[in-house]
Amino acid sequence: MGTDILCIGSVLWDVIGRAPCDMHQGADVAGEITRLPGGVALNIAKTCAQFDLRPILLSAVGQDRSGDELLAACGEMGLVTAHVHRAARHATDRYMAVEGANGVVAAIADARTLEAAGEVILDPLRSGALATQEAPFPGLVSLDGNLTQALLTQLAQSPMLARADLRLAPASPGKAERLRPFVEAGRGVLYVNCEEAGRVCGHRFDTSRAAADALIDRGAARAIVTHGGDAATDATRDGTVSAAPAAIEVKRLTGAGDTFMAAHIAAEAKGADRRTALQDALATAGAFVAGTDP
Repeated sequence: MGTDILCIGSVLWDVIGRAPCDMHQGADVAGEITRLPGGVALNIAKTCAQFDLRPILLSAVGQDRSGDELLAACGEMGLVTAHVHRAARHATDRYMAVEGANGVVAAIADARTLEAAGEVILDPLRSGALATQEAPFPGLVSLDGNLTQALLTQLAQSPMLARADLRLAPASPGKAERLRPFVEAGRGVLYVNCEEAGRVCGHRFDTSRAAADALIDRGAARAIVTHGGDAATDATRDGTVSAAPAAIEVKRLTGAGDTFMAAHIAAEAKGADRRTALQDALATAGAFVAGTDP
């Protein structure tokens, strides 16, 4: 394994129902239901591992059979789980989604164990296990919006992440606003889609370029915005880069944004320039959505 990356956030079981037809509210159709390791932090970690980074998980799972099975699966994928908090009074978190040919119909994230654990999951960054308050972790860190608003607001100003190469994922449109403190503080690289950018900015965007520029105007240090099958944009105050994904047949969606983000981080960790990293991330996410990834 190569460079370490701390993946802080949700580690849970994804329960996904997929149907090959368009679906609407109240639909009852034949399809496939799967359970697999998921959560934003875990999705990012497992893709990073495929690109020879060394992901270290900071999260919380229950002291239940489900948690044992989840951590065992993480270990098989090469993820470091030694610092994951085991919660005695809560069950391992779950995410449930229904996908049709027309996209994600509905989803529910039960992240109560992670939310209840709060800043306990960050103890390894204070205790000396990974860093101390006097010597903050200096490397790559991914952070997701499944953490509570209070904790994210605290971390946006915390010296604990002062030296980190901080990468931020909203987790969902409904949680995107939780990342506003990082935008306002000019901290980290923000990975969002157009809808999530709209939630952060309080405005609807029709292109990734418009969304990325608006996030920079609001104070973001760097914004990387995707827009489904349309062009994605990487914006900073020093300039903007855009790239278009290849046309693909959509087979799955849950986890695509996390895969994109992880592939982009991995490309930059290996020295890719901004345009190449964006193109590589779009290609990796496209293979995931099309179901042709390894």
